[in-house]
Amino acid sequence: MNRKLLSIEIFGALFVIMVGALFHFVFDWSNQWLPLGAIVAVNESVWEHLKLVYWPLLFFSIMEYFAVKGEVYNFVLSKLTAIIIAEATILFTFYSYTAIIGTEILAVDILSFVIGVILGYIASYKLLKWKKAPNWTRIVSMLVMVFLGIIFVLFTYFPPEMPIFQDPETGFYGIFFI
Repeated sequence: MNRKLLSIEIFGALFVIMVGALFHFVFDWSNQWLPLGAIVAVNESVWEHLKLVYWPLLFFSIMEYFAVKGEVYNFVLSKLTAIIIAEATILFTFYSYTAIIGTEILAVDILSFVIGVILGYIASYKLLKWKKAPNWTRIVSMLVMVFLGIIFVLFTYFPPEMPIFQDPETGFYGIFFI
């Protein structure tokens, strides 16, 4: 199982990186189809870039669940941990380097996304092999995952006017309705 699980986790990380990169452009490619904005980046805000981890990882996790069902422990906890680590890496890296140098560097942003996903999947793999966590962790993890999905959708269409939600290119928040 360890070899199978490792292969699945590596494929998962690659899936999230590739689909996340694709999700960066899909909204514009779809002629800004509003319903699609719920799961793909709709602007260049930091918040919208976090969706590039959440939704692809969630979609892959649903498929992965059926491949490893009954063979691993802590599935939901491991996937939530992967999301949190990947997104925390993106946030920490972005806000740290931009505070120091005062500007954004696309290569650093892309690298932080890739490294964050890889670190998240390393943690996920370790948790999947770990001893069984208490049942409440599965329930809490599921609730947090659902909550994150809801706020990603909600804050795409109704974002608070805070810097994390502001598109640095347009100055707008969320989807800009003309």
